Amino acid sequence: MKVTFYSARNYEKPAFDRHNRHAGHEICYHDCQLNADTAVIATGSEAVCLFINDCVDKQVIDQLRDCGVRLLALRSAGYNHVDLAAAAAAGMTVARVPAYSPHAVAEHTVGLLLSLNRRLHRAYQRVREGDFTLDGLMGFDLNGKTVGVIGAGNIGSVFIRIMQSFGCRVLAYDIVPLDLPGVQFVPLDDLLRASDIVSLHCPLTPDTQHLINADRLALMKPGVTLLNTGRGALLDTRAVIAALKTGHIGLLGLDVYEEEASLFFRDMSETIIQDDVFARLLTFPNVMITSHQAFFTYEAVDAIAQVTLDNISCFEAGREVANTVTA
Repeated sequence: MKVTFYSARNYEKPAFDRHNRHAGHEICYHDCQLNADTAVIATGSEAVCLFINDCVDKQVIDQLRDCGVRLLALRSAGYNHVDLAAAAAAGMTVARVPAYSPHAVAEHTVGLLLSLNRRLHRAYQRVREGDFTLDGLMGFDLNGKTVGVIGAGNIGSVFIRIMQSFGCRVLAYDIVPLDLPGVQFVPLDDLLRASDIVSLHCPLTPDTQHLINADRLALMKPGVTLLNTGRGALLDTRAVIAALKTGHIGLLGLDVYEEEASLFFRDMSETIIQDDVFARLLTFPNVMITSHQAFFTYEAVDAIAQVTLDNISCFEAGREVANTVTA
């Protein structure tokens, strides 16, 4: 099957090429994002392979249908960027990678927490400049702290186990409470009131967009540590900035941003960033932002390649695609 890849990066091509030796698909890599201007590139392909910042709205889906595309193969677990109703109306199948390496994202979240808490990024720069003072670098013990985890699925449950190993008390909130040893599932507002650290691991849906807004931030403890490695729009960024300015948020770690599509996965070091909200975030010394790299391990990229190509092969063979997403 001919497959057009959008937003293809050099780091993922070796894994896809390796697994494709067995799958035998005709892969056409393109580094541009999918949008109304680039959809025509897929002409002659039965499948397109997409990443999280590709535009898959109704206009683009209709264009892809006219190009002959019948499968939208996502290289991600999230699918909030896809108009599922429009895909169904166009007769397209949408398949995702529901779980690649939950350890990758959970461990990156812990890395953000440790770096922020112990000011490792600032300490590293000081030592390189010959400054061996400790002023401004004091952190806190994680042992004994209460960690609130919003979303206790594959990634959230791994993060929970890691935090338990630090001696933390863990509270969790999920629409489907699970039986996790040593974890107390509580209502969301109760979790926010009680937690020293709040970490987001839930999907982005219409119900969870701006789940953390001004009202819910006000419920949190003064000086709370807030972490988001889920989806950017789980946070109302302007409300978060207001809470940072007053000191209500003590530490903020982000691997995602609600307007990241115009920023992440590209080199903008010679460009003036036009997003004033994002630029404001960068001014806070107690904020650490990484550019959607939490998934980025050898194991995760390899798993993404394998599952994505398996989805495409199942579709080509007329078999049921286990990872199909429907509206």
